Amino acid sequence: MRALVTGAGGFVGATLVRRLLAEGHEVHATGRPGGQPWRLEDVRADIELHEVDLADAEAIARLVGRARPDWVFHLAAHGAYSWQTETQPILAVNVLGTAALLDAALDAGAQAFIHAGSSSEYGLKDHPPVEDEALAPNSTYAVGKAAATHYCSFVGQRAVARVATLRLYSIYGPWEDPGRLMPTLAVRGLRGELPPLVAPETARDFVHVDDACDAFVRAAQAPDLEPGVVLNLGSGRQTTLREIVAIAREVLAIEAEPQWGSTAARSWDTSVWVSDPRRIETALGWRASTDLREGFRDLADWLASDPDRLARYASVARR
Repeated sequence: MRALVTGAGGFVGATLVRRLLAEGHEVHATGRPGGQPWRLEDVRADIELHEVDLADAEAIARLVGRARPDWVFHLAAHGAYSWQTETQPILAVNVLGTAALLDAALDAGAQAFIHAGSSSEYGLKDHPPVEDEALAPNSTYAVGKAAATHYCSFVGQRAVARVATLRLYSIYGPWEDPGRLMPTLAVRGLRGELPPLVAPETARDFVHVDDACDAFVRAAQAPDLEPGVVLNLGSGRQTTLREIVAIAREVLAIEAEPQWGSTAARSWDTSVWVSDPRRIETALGWRASTDLREGFRDLADWLASDPDRLARYASVARR
């Protein structure tokens, strides 16, 4: 197949690009103008890399018209990081950009459009939310992602097309942003240290990036996927910060004791954050299969195996 991956310079996007190449697909990838797609350096010669502003509907239409993709994987977003707070770019990229890309993809005859949603669309819940319950987004980013999901569902149903949103929970693994929890734990842990930590009861539903990419490919291939469907991409298992720190200490033989509450909690930190994965299991036959301990060990080994890579990540972990 000819696949188009937006946000290919990001963590999940770069991993998905490698998965598609390994399976023999032709890959067109997008990155933001002026971006530094360092995650794609070793596969740069194997893909068609396009710079495109997802807030520019005409540029999106031209790109899709040239690439003529069979599959579109839309992973590009703005606002997922704490420093991306401006309302206009968040809504322009996540809402208008998604709409322009989806419209162009269907006009070009794409067989599948798989959109990366976010568990943040649900807001803070005291239970594992199902896909069709009321959303309560509590950030501009979450509002934008929820709006994009609604548009994908609407268009998918109207066009009777293979359009799906996978609501991602906490994806981790190789190529993750150096400032995130798991790489920081691994980099510090390889030095026998622990980073500053929020409250130990803070919880997440962790999914290894390889499992996440498997779900994206399965969704693109599924011939009987419900048009416009929304699926929770999570493990259904909640892990607290106390538990993941214990895993890191065991895997890397860290003797340092955790200093709980040594850094401030974020507005989205909560003691309940877990998916209900029943619908994705039924629709795609998918479930998260990577054990968290083995996934963390894999991440640490991946970092330690390349001194330049480790140095890149360590330069952020020291900040």
